[in-house]
Amino acid sequence: MSGWHLGRMAALDFESSDKYPATARIVTCALILLGGGQPTNYRNWLLNPGIPMEPGAIAVHGITDEYAAEHGQPAEQGITEIVKELSEVVAAGIPIVGHNLGSYDLNLLSHESMRHLGAPLTETIPDATARVRVVDTMVIDKQAAPFRRRVSEEQGPYQLKTTAQRYGLGWDDKSAHGADYDALMSARAAWHMGNIAHRPREQRPDWVRALRTERFDSLAVGLDDLHASQAEWARRDAESYQRYLRDPAKSGAKHDPAAVIDGSWPLIPHQQDGDL
Repeated sequence: MSGWHLGRMAALDFESSDKYPATARIVTCALILLGGGQPTNYRNWLLNPGIPMEPGAIAVHGITDEYAAEHGQPAEQGITEIVKELSEVVAAGIPIVGHNLGSYDLNLLSHESMRHLGAPLTETIPDATARVRVVDTMVIDKQAAPFRRRVSEEQGPYQLKTTAQRYGLGWDDKSAHGADYDALMSARAAWHMGNIAHRPREQRPDWVRALRTERFDSLAVGLDDLHASQAEWARRDAESYQRYLRDPAKSGAKHDPAAVIDGSWPLIPHQQDGDL
């Protein structure tokens, strides 16, 4: 058996100052090279974001303003190093793997790149548009196993914890929301999804064979095709969510008749003015 899930991966995750990629600042970063029959290599950063963090963000990752200011490296230095490391990953043809990369993490880094380096990732990573390959476990999980219900009021159907548990990985709440842990769990989830997709249908887990569709087949393709497919799936998902928000009968309190959801993936175009 062969497939993209058996090759080298670069697992990426950030913890940040708030939940909006255009305004958030990176606080921690984990970039972990793993798989492909080679040793695992960890690279970590702790940055001083230079602005007060949202209380909700601090509650998630546990890093205070004071700790980041005392122990974190200057943001410009850290962003420069992260972009350089990621450029080397892209140049080596290694896919970037993570959960919700195309809606949050890569766009967060792109805004930080604009803020500190004067240009977005599409420019600071050489030939990024043509060479970057992404495996976003949120996008492919939604495609392969659609219509999943929420686990609880607090736990959504496609958040990383739910995805990890669905693919038999378990979850450690004490370690969660550390960049290392989340990056590793996303890479492991990607491996399991790829493993299922590349098995004959009769050898797939019972819950997969019970699905009304065989969407896992769409993951059993080459890395270039998988990347292109994710862009299309993300676009369709954005269109669907926009229709939902504009429909008062379905969206209820969330109703927004003018809602616009950008379906660009894995990088949403942005203007420098939004990074000031």
